[in-house]
Amino acid sequence: MEAYFDNSATTRVYPEVAGKMAEIMVSDYGNPSSMHAVGLRAEHLIKDATAQIAGSLHALPEEIIFTSGGTESNNMAIIGTALAKRRQGMHIISTNIEHPSVSEPLAFLEKEGFTVTRLPVNEKGIVTAEQVAEAIREDTILVSVMMVNNEIGSVFPVSEIEKAVHGKNPKIYFHTDAVQGYEKLRINLKEVKADLLSVSGHKLHGPKGIGFLYVRKGTLLRPIIYGGGQQKGMRSGTENVASIAGLGMAVKRAEEEFEERTAHLVYLRDRLIRGMTALPGVTDHSMGAPHIVSLSFTGVRSEVMLHSLEAEGIYVSAGSACSTNKKRESSVLTAIGLTQEERESTLRFSLCGENTEEEADYAIETVNRLLPMLRHYTRG
Repeated sequence: MEAYFDNSATTRVYPEVAGKMAEIMVSDYGNPSSMHAVGLRAEHLIKDATAQIAGSLHALPEEIIFTSGGTESNNMAIIGTALAKRRQGMHIISTNIEHPSVSEPLAFLEKEGFTVTRLPVNEKGIVTAEQVAEAIREDTILVSVMMVNNEIGSVFPVSEIEKAVHGKNPKIYFHTDAVQGYEKLRINLKEVKADLLSVSGHKLHGPKGIGFLYVRKGTLLRPIIYGGGQQKGMRSGTENVASIAGLGMAVKRAEEEFEERTAHLVYLRDRLIRGMTALPGVTDHSMGAPHIVSLSFTGVRSEVMLHSLEAEGIYVSAGSACSTNKKRESSVLTAIGLTQEERESTLRFSLCGENTEEEADYAIETVNRLLPMLRHYTRG
């Protein structure tokens, strides 16, 4: 049996999405900037996908800019804001557990003379609206806070944070990295008035290499890619028509199945947590997102458990897939106060709507069988 529990790293593309993309690349292959019929067909595909995505967020179609994925969207939001607003101030607020696609652009901006305040999260893995409000200065231009943490599933109170930020200074931009939150949580941008919001397609059964940045109408942003002036000059380069259409299809299905899928995710999450923590020395560090389970298996290093599960056809993660090539401890697990032993033995099980109860039970049974043996070898 195979059980894929690494969906926060990437999801399997829906077969109908892959099929439609292949059809577009062969039949509707025109450049959407071309004025002839083949180009117009490509342009219409982009417009349809844009309308679908904008509708899912209660946003306007013109507020959606397509990118190569979450990393580019976050870079565009952060660096683009800094370039546009540096005369108004050079102070940015974020947290100490952001994804590398946020923390690294911030580190780059620090080298360019900007000041970054990284707020510490509490034991629940979040910062509060009060913390953010207290950190705001006269020269603050941007607050960037993730929606859902990719390692432990902590759900940030982005609505309260947004209101605190704009209540204190409406000129400050509020950005949220929603890569792990989009289509896992309901997002209504008429209620949460974020100025910028980042999404990646391959986290919701769309293709890799596509994402978007929501930019609220009236938000000043400097492009970070220049060229032919596509997407109103905000992101030059010929649009990836097939992937944009594929993302639109994935969003459509996600919207249609939202309630049923979310209930299924919560059920599987809770089943995994109950089954795993019934075993001795297994501790749950999950913080509320419907699709992320974080567990430490005391006495067995995470890499050992990961590869032992892999040999049984169970695929999990030892942290963020975007930083697993770096030999360093998780800053997220450190930030929430885990001991070194807990940090070194933590795995992430991340779910999707296609995971089954049988797969969850198989994982529990396999861990129950492997854990005593691995602990015995470790002690030996």
